[in-house]
Amino acid sequence: MANRIAALWSPPVLFAHRGARAHAPENTLESFALAHRLGATGIETDAWLTRDGVVVLDHDGWHRRLLRKRLGDVDAADLKGHIPTLDQYFQEVDAGLPLSVDVKDLAVFAPLVATARRHNAAHRLWVCHPDLDQLRAWRDEAPEVHLVNSTRLEDLPFGPERRAGELAAARIDAVNLRHGQWSGGLTTLFHRFEVLCFAWDAQHEQQIARLIDSGIDAVYSDYVDRMVSVNDMFTNGEIEQFRRRDNGPV
Repeated sequence: MANRIAALWSPPVLFAHRGARAHAPENTLESFALAHRLGATGIETDAWLTRDGVVVLDHDGWHRRLLRKRLGDVDAADLKGHIPTLDQYFQEVDAGLPLSVDVKDLAVFAPLVATARRHNAAHRLWVCHPDLDQLRAWRDEAPEVHLVNSTRLEDLPFGPERRAGELAAARIDAVNLRHGQWSGGLTTLFHRFEVLCFAWDAQHEQQIARLIDSGIDAVYSDYVDRMVSVNDMFTNGEIEQFRRRDNGPV
C-alpha cells in the first residue's frame, strides 16, 4: 500500500497477546512485565473467576494439578503459582497501559470491573466479547470501561456497515477482527462511525505493516519486538525502505 490511511489512533496501541507470549510463559507476571520492557503499549489477557470469587488471568480456564478442574471449581489459594490474580497484575506489573481482557465466563465481568476500579484502572480496561447484546448490557453497567466486539466478517449477516452502525448506536468502542480480514476500505468504513479498528493474530512484520498502512488503531501479537520494530519504522520514516525490501504477500 503506497499511501497510509489515517487511523483514529496514531500510533496504534501495540497489545502484547497474553503478555510477551513468544518470549516467556503466557499469562504470567513475568510475561506481562517483559512485554512492557520490550515496548508494548498495551497488554492482553483472559480473565476467569475462581470458586471464592477472585479474578485470575489464564487462557483456557482449566487448572491442572492432580486432576483437571475448571478454575471456577478451585479456590485462589490452591492455584498453581504461575496463574496470577488481577490484583497481582495491578500491584506488581501495571504501568498505566491499556489492558485488553477477553471475557469467556460472563460471571467474571462485574468482579473484573470492581477489581480494576479498586486500582483506579477501569478507564484503561478494554473488555472483549463476541456477543453484541451482551456488550449492550454491559455498557450502562460500567460506563467508564471500553468495550470491544470481537467477531468475524462471516458472522455479520447484514454486513460490516450495519454492524458499524449498531456498535456506534450502542456506544461500543471498537471492533476486533483477525488481521487478514482488514483492508483500508473496511477501517475507513468503521472509522466513519467513530468505531476503533483492532486486529488480532498479527505475527509477522509484513502483516503488522500492512495493518498500520490500512489505518488500524490497535494490533495484537505474540511478538512484541516485531510490533515495536515496525511501529518504529513508521515513526522514523523508514517504512518505505521496508516496503521495498519486503513487498511479498502478507
